[in-house]
Amino acid sequence: MLYAISFPKICITSVPYPKIRTPCPPRGHLASTRLRVLASLPEPNGAKTEYTPWLIVGLGNPGNKYHGTRHNVGFEMIDRVSQAEGILMNTIQSKALIGIGSIGEVPILLAKPQTYVNFSGESVGPLAAYYQVPLRHILLVYDEMSLPNGVLRLQPKGGHGHHNGVKSVMEHLDGRREFPRFCIGIGNPPGAMDMKAYLLQKFSAIEREQVAAVFSLDQLDLLKGPISIGCMCRWMLLWNKGSRLSERLY
Repeated sequence: MLYAISFPKICITSVPYPKIRTPCPPRGHLASTRLRVLASLPEPNGAKTEYTPWLIVGLGNPGNKYHGTRHNVGFEMIDRVSQAEGILMNTIQSKALIGIGSIGEVPILLAKPQTYVNFSGESVGPLAAYYQVPLRHILLVYDEMSLPNGVLRLQPKGGHGHHNGVKSVMEHLDGRREFPRFCIGIGNPPGAMDMKAYLLQKFSAIEREQVAAVFSLDQLDLLKGPISIGCMCRWMLLWNKGSRLSERLY
C-alpha cells in the first residue's frame, strides 16, 4: 500500500472558529457532557500542556444498502477506530451517530453523519460548535477518487475537490477550509462508467483486499498522528521544511 502526506507549511496559531449558531441539543439519547475535559501533562519547564478535544468525522451513507461501497470508506475507518480504542458508537446527536472517548490523554469525538454524504455538514457544523472544537481539531475522513485505490493522503487543509460531502462540511463551517483531512483513495471510474454508480458500487475482491490494508493498525497509527503529541512535533518539523513525504508500505 502507498500513503502520502503533504505538509505545505506549519500553522501553529489557533484558527478563529467560524461564527455558528449553536443549536439546542435535541431531546433523547444525547451525550451527557460536553467534551470540555482537558487532560494535561507537565513540561520540562513546569508548564502544562492542555488537550482540547478532536472531532473525527467519517463520511458515508447510512443503511445496509451502502455498507461496503466506495463512498463509505470514511464510515469504515471510524468503525475501525471505534473498535481499536474501545469507543462505543451509541449516541445520536446533530443527525450523527457519535461516540465519546479518548486516544491516549486526548479526548475525542467520533462521528458518522446520518444525513447522507452530500449533507454531512448538517452534522459537522453543529457538533463542532456544540463541543467547541477548533477548526484545526476537526479531522475529516473520506473517499478520494484522485488517489489510486488504497492510497492514503493526509493534509492539514484544502478545498473540497468536487467532493460534495466535503463541500457541505465547508459550507457549514462558514466556508472555512483550515481543517485536516484523511483521504482514502478509491481510484477513478473505468471507461465511461457513471461516477455516482461507481461511488455506490462495492469493491471488487482485489480492490477490497487493497482497501482492507487501510484499516490495519499501522494505518490507524497514521490517522492518530495529528492527535499524538509526539507525532505532531515530528510533523511540525516536516512542515517547517515544506516537506512532502510518501512511502511504499508493501
